[in-house]
Amino acid sequence: MSFLNSLDISASALSAQRTRMDIISQNIANQATTKTSDGTPYRRQLVVFEEDKSFKKFLSDGSKKLKLSGVKVAAVVKDETPFTPVYDPTNPDADENGYIYMPNVDNAKEQIDLLAASNSYSANLTAMGVTKAMAQKALELMK
Repeated sequence: MSFLNSLDISASALSAQRTRMDIISQNIANQATTKTSDGTPYRRQLVVFEEDKSFKKFLSDGSKKLKLSGVKVAAVVKDETPFTPVYDPTNPDADENGYIYMPNVDNAKEQIDLLAASNSYSANLTAMGVTKAMAQKALELMK
């Protein structure tokens, strides 16, 4: 049944948005981390999505039509926005001029991104519920 393909699409979106929420949570948790293992401040991370076109799915389709596909996480990249300098000569991480560099994480941006990811997750959950209800109705009609 082709409408069951909708479940795969929604499931891939749920997984991708969950990864996005995990990365956003990591950004929020590290918004005050001035020193990481490599000695630099924490750098904000972003999730990059791409369409999940499986070549195997394309080949298995006898009609050779391009099937609808879901989404996948293509990469998690570092945001190259510059760090924010803060004058704090008493801080052990301060440079020779008395500045420490704060991570490039903006809490307001992260909260908005988290809200958007949460809304997308909820929308895909609703789409899965509708698809499930359609499948159940189809089975009831066959009785």
